[in-house]
Order: sequence, then structure tokens, then C-alpha cells
Amino acid sequence: MPGKLTRLPRFSPLQLALLGLLLFLLPYGILLAHSYVTIDDNLDAELNISYLLVRHGVLFDYRPSAIVPAIMEGLPRNALRSGLNVGQGLFVVFPPWAAYLAQQALVRLLGLLGMYGLLRQELQGGARAKTVAAAVALCWAVLPLYSMYGLSVLGQPALLLAFLAIRRRAARWWHWAMVAGFPLWSMFVFVGPFVLAALGVLWLHDWWQARRPNLPLFLGLVLLLSVYLLVEWPLFYSLLIAKQFVPHRLEFDLSQLTPLGLQAGLRSAGQFFLMGQYHASRFLRVAILLAVVAAVALAPAGQRLARWQRLWPWLLGLAGLAGFSGFYPQLVAQGQTWLPMLGAFNFGRFHFLTPLLWFGVLVLALRYLPGRWQALVLGLQLLIGLSMNTEWQHNLRELAGRPSPHEPNYSAYVAPQLFQQIQQAIRRESGLAPAQYRVACLGLPPAVAQLNDFYTLDSYQNNYPLPYKHRFRPLIAGELAKSPELRHYFDAWGNRCYLFSAELGKDFRVGAFQRRVVQDFAFDAAAFQRLGGRYVLSAAQLAAPARSGLRLVGVYEQPGAYWRIWLYEVSG
Repeated sequence: MPGKLTRLPRFSPLQLALLGLLLFLLPYGILLAHSYVTIDDNLDAELNISYLLVRHGVLFDYRPSAIVPAIMEGLPRNALRSGLNVGQGLFVVFPPWAAYLAQQALVRLLGLLGMYGLLRQELQGGARAKTVAAAVALCWAVLPLYSMYGLSVLGQPALLLAFLAIRRRAARWWHWAMVAGFPLWSMFVFVGPFVLAALGVLWLHDWWQARRPNLPLFLGLVLLLSVYLLVEWPLFYSLLIAKQFVPHRLEFDLSQLTPLGLQAGLRSAGQFFLMGQYHASRFLRVAILLAVVAAVALAPAGQRLARWQRLWPWLLGLAGLAGFSGFYPQLVAQGQTWLPMLGAFNFGRFHFLTPLLWFGVLVLALRYLPGRWQALVLGLQLLIGLSMNTEWQHNLRELAGRPSPHEPNYSAYVAPQLFQQIQQAIRRESGLAPAQYRVACLGLPPAVAQLNDFYTLDSYQNNYPLPYKHRFRPLIAGELAKSPELRHYFDAWGNRCYLFSAELGKDFRVGAFQRRVVQDFAFDAAAFQRLGGRYVLSAAQLAAPARSGLRLVGVYEQPGAYWRIWLYEVSG
């Protein structure tokens, strides 16, 4: 007699969503250090800072005298992010690539759980509601984003969940813990003021409606602000109280960098509305708009207007935020003529709130749709999130053995064996350890050298002393004179305090396969020496290094490394 068939285990919708997230993260777990890590504004600007704060023992050193010696001949430690951040703690425990992957997994997991919890708390309902909540949460958790910013975006549902419970006077201790925890794993400059502003408007609205203030909600706001002040105290203290240094951001001039005019503003606003901003999760809003159209079109004739009236205010608000973000740079460009410091802080970052607002619209529309339409819309949103998550896409290509030649994985990009070989060559020739000399990079981000324990005079920084920018400029003045584009890029912005070449332009990633040769590098070697520089690490060959005051020490490459490095030393 045949044995009984084994019954397959039944999974809850949340368990299936967690399984989906596990499959999403699986390529990272397989590739490990060979995972592709987003490079622009991330691997070239974020991981190195967390690594250096830990390596130089200044993660919690907020003294005015504290510096990070490997950056810009001693960057003030308080110019960098706080050590009171969960993401920073991961770099204490793990090497940079592992800390990044751990943060990636944890942020997405907490984002999924936070969105699921928010929808279950606010929507209630039966089995279908659980399924929809889990599917929306999975769509939310796989969005393209910068996980180095922690819970700045994906943590917003959990924060909203907590504040809605507090607003109803139904909060438990864990709701208050979530409010206190959000600043510990988010970026104040990206979301802090805007989350506080949005919640403050909600509090004022309730006060107006009830004719009396909601005290618990106010205390929640006070708690959120207080923890942010504690976490970001070094930043506030150095800029507002001690005024430890004059930031280079005071010289931002958006009039030189921003396309002006009505057409440019409308184009930018349209991009914000339909795609969002890449730091704050860039994804096409088509599935959500489809859900809105379907919710209205499928309604009985007598209910269409009512449904539209419930949905259009949200779309109008999102259009207003997109319009503000699209025209904000032009407003600043005009306002800087009478208030030069206006560009020092970006007040247009309300777009960090829009991913959650768009998902709110999605959930509102889904409530009006039948099951098949819900599945169609959510399936489409999941595909959009996955297809626009370029980091995940590149990791699939790595697994398939067809990586993009212009997008190296972490190991190829950082290339530790290659740069160890260069350090050993310098030590043999000069007897110097990396801390005893300074380098600058041409054709590769200084973050690569910093992750390999070089001390660089150049760097990609959102905040550094303005006098250093003025001291660095003579090194590249000759190249800036050749290129108005690079001159505006450095003088009017300057976050990338790099060695520039007019021939390379903004190609800051010259791979070994490109074999670029710079015919004329107008480099001021004497100014480089005065700043403490000795070596130039170049990913492009200099045709006539002697004209730049440099001599070739050697050419270095390693199998699997993205770079071929020409090492030049100041010849004077």
C-alpha cells in the first residue's frame, strides 16, 4: 500500500515575503567580497569614511583637535558623521565589504518588517489584507537605495507606525523605542529635518482639529529631536557653537551648476514625480499610477468621483513636492545673490519622504481593487523595483560570469593586493611607511587608496574646511584653466577635491582595459610638495611626466584588479 503523501508546509504571507527577501539577498551571500557594491556616492565616498573612523580610533573622539590623518592632511573628525550610528558599529566588527553587506541585509529586513507592521496596524482585515501587506512590504524592501544611509528611507514605515500609535494614545514601550532608535540608524542631513517637519505639520493639524494639543505626539517629536541632537552633537557643535572650521559649502554656487529656466525646472520636476531621486530610491512610479487609474476606472459609475476625490489630493501633494524639488536649485541660485550661505544646506530633500508617500498611494488604491488587479499591480511594482536595482542586477551578472566591464565588483575595485604591491615598492625605494608620505590620485577615486591605507591629500567629502580647498586648487589650476566644465565643477561645488585632467574630464574610473594616456598634465608639483605630497597614483599613463614635475617609479597591475597604476614621484 503506497505511503501517504507528505503534506507540504504552509507558509504565512509574511514568511513568504521574508523568503522572497532572502532570495533577493542570496547573490550577496554567495559572492561575498566579490559582490558588486554601488560605486558612485557610495563606495567612492561612504565606506572609506566609516572604515577610516574606526581604523584611526576617532569614531567617538569629538574633541576639536581630533582629525582623520589619512584624509586631506588631517580632516577634522567633526566634519564626518557621528559614531553613534548602528551602521558605524558594523565597521568595528567587520571588514568594510562585510559591514556593508550586513547593513544591506539588516536595513532591508527591518524595512520589510516595518512596512508589514504599519499596514497590519492601520488596515487590519483578514487573510487577504495579510497577503497584500506582505506583498507591499516585499516590494518596499527591494527598492533601489543607498543602504549606507541606514534606515533613512526604509525605516520610515516603522517610525510612522510608532507615531500613529502615539497619536492615538495607544503606544507601548516599543513604539517609543522605535522613535528613539530611528536617529541612531538614519542620516539627519537627509531625513531628520524633513521627517520632523512632516510630523510637526501632523501635530499642528491635530491641534487645529481638536482645539487642543496632542501631548503624547508632541513628546514623541521632542524625543525624536532630542536623540538626533545627541547623535549629531559633533556636527551641531562644530558648525553652530564652536565654529571649528569654515565649511567649503559656503562657496557652493548653484547658478553655475544648475540649468536655469522654466523648461529645465519642469523637466526636473517631472523626473522627481515619475522617478524620484537616486539617493532617496529612484524607481518608476508606473505601477502606482496604474493602480490609481484602475481604482477609479473599475469603480461603479456612481463611485468614481468619490474614489478620485480620495486619491487626487495625494497625487497633488506629490506633484507639489516634485515641483518644489525640481525648482529648488534655481530658487537657491537666485537667493544666493543676497544670502550666499543659502546653498550650504539642501532644504530640497523632502524627496526622501516621497517613496513612502507613493507607497501610501499604492495601498490606498489597492483597497479598491479586486484580487487579480492587486496581484497584477504588485507583481509589476516588484519587477520595477528589481529591474531598477542596479546593484542587484550587477550581482546577477557577476553570478552569471558576465560582469559589466565598467562596473567592477568590490574586490576588483579596491584591489588590495595591487595596492599592497605599490606600498611595498615605495617602502623598498624610500624606506617609508604609508603614514610618512602623502599621495593623490588621478583617474581613480581617492577612496580606493584610503581603503588600502594610503594617506591622501584628495578626497570626496560633503564637508571640509574651505581654506583647504583654496590650498588644494593650485595643484590643478592649470587643468581647470583648460576646462570651463571642470572649473565650475570644482569652484562652484568642490565636494570632489580631486586631481583633475581636462583630457579625462569627469572620468574618475579609468580601468586598466581603457589604456588612457594623458598627453599634457598641467600639474603644479611644487604646490603639491608644499601641501605635503610626494606620490601620484595614476590610473592613466602620463605621456610626459617630466613636464609635470614627476618621474615614473613603476607600473603595477594584478590579475583581477580593475586598475593599472602608474606610480609617479615628485622629481624636485
